[in-house]
Amino acid sequence: MACSAATATATALFSSNPSAFPAKSNAPTASAPSSRNLALPKSFVGLRKSFQPSAPRSISSSRGARSRRSFAVRASSELPLVGNVAPDFEAEAVFDQEFIKVKLSEYIGKKYVILFFYPLDFTFVCPTEITAFSDRYEEFKELNTEVLGVSVDSVFSHLAWVQTDRKSGGLGDLQYPLVSDVTKSISKSYGVLIPDQGIALRGLFIIDKEGVIQHSTINNLGIGRSVDETKRTLQALQYVQENPDEVCPAGWKPGEKSMKPDPKGSKEYFSAIA
Repeated sequence: MACSAATATATALFSSNPSAFPAKSNAPTASAPSSRNLALPKSFVGLRKSFQPSAPRSISSSRGARSRRSFAVRASSELPLVGNVAPDFEAEAVFDQEFIKVKLSEYIGKKYVILFFYPLDFTFVCPTEITAFSDRYEEFKELNTEVLGVSVDSVFSHLAWVQTDRKSGGLGDLQYPLVSDVTKSISKSYGVLIPDQGIALRGLFIIDKEGVIQHSTINNLGIGRSVDETKRTLQALQYVQENPDEVCPAGWKPGEKSMKPDPKGSKEYFSAIA
């Protein structure tokens, strides 16, 4: 069942300004592509207008001698497309049942980041994704990767949801921060905001240690994401960055055969799997 705007009850319980809470100085810190018209599920009451994203910008890359970046496109537009630097942000978040500050740029040069957006707290598909990433957080930690969840809810709503038991649709303690995007500026900068509804689509971005977006996906509201595929894509990204003369074919997993991106090398791969 898809998510619905069920946050009102929880957020109404809290009316204070999040900025009144001091930031935790040593807390973890952290920041699309567009598609055609996305029809919203009928199960979403009030979400009947289709999302009209802006037209995609052109992406150019130079051709020439093979180098580390020969098969890694550097986008030229200011939109957060794959190949562009991820838009930075600083926002309040909930972690370990406390209010903290998260700034994406503080991860640059240190860690990869999985940044995912979800529509609303206290909903249905959303907790299955959020808890799935939390339950497997250690696997991402071993890959030198931080996970950040973002929604347009307040930190007070995040806190109430974390303090709700999973058996009652809550999250329980999480291993990573939930970022509050009450201004909707983060969702907008990543191109996942549904403008007339004020909530985000299920966007997911993998950002490398240089702060460049290397992968993005956007699901409509009723479609949950796969932790397995996110991890596999992250591993493929890390492999090609460590082995710039190789590329990863469809479904590649660590330990499987990669490919040399040239006529001779590719034939060796195709011959091996035939």
